[in-house]
Amino acid sequence: MTGTRFDITGAVLVGGQSRRMGHDKTLLEIDGIPLVTRVVTALTACLERVVLVGNRPERFAALGLPVLPDLYPGSALGGLCTGLVHAETPWLFVASCDLSCPDSELVRYLCSIREGYDAVVPRSTHGYEPLFALYAAACLAPMRSLLGQGICRITDLYPLIRVREVSGAELAPFDQNGRAFLNLNTPAQFVRAGGVLPS
Repeated sequence: MTGTRFDITGAVLVGGQSRRMGHDKTLLEIDGIPLVTRVVTALTACLERVVLVGNRPERFAALGLPVLPDLYPGSALGGLCTGLVHAETPWLFVASCDLSCPDSELVRYLCSIREGYDAVVPRSTHGYEPLFALYAAACLAPMRSLLGQGICRITDLYPLIRVREVSGAELAPFDQNGRAFLNLNTPAQFVRAGGVLPS
């Protein structure tokens, strides 16, 4: 499957406040590469179009990608909904901006098994991974309904749609170091992943 490209939009969520990190984590670097660039690179390798969802687009001018203002600020479900509203394809792959080891081959695999479902969601040993997952346009109506009720957890969407869970043996080939879904939220996590915090 290496080299395959899908007519699917990728959306990187960059609207978080980075409160626990204490720095704008989107631009923190590991081996000289900003976290957001790592995620964008993984998605552009296998998806036809990639956008960013968040605010302050001037931060990301160097990436040369559209930055979509969040229609429902303050939640990941809102960011996901914003991405789907603006997607020019029937499917959207969403990823958070703070992944240390995003894997293009895992993205390709998840995209390849979407037929017959409304979402394809990894389920690691830590539970669902809703921010490295695939969602169909059919999810928009139930998403908007949840947001209208003040419900902002992505996992609350799953009972309302057809979800293809991907876990265990299926994920193992793509997560041999156990870091495929590692989000860097704190300075300690960032340093353990090989990053150096700005002074």
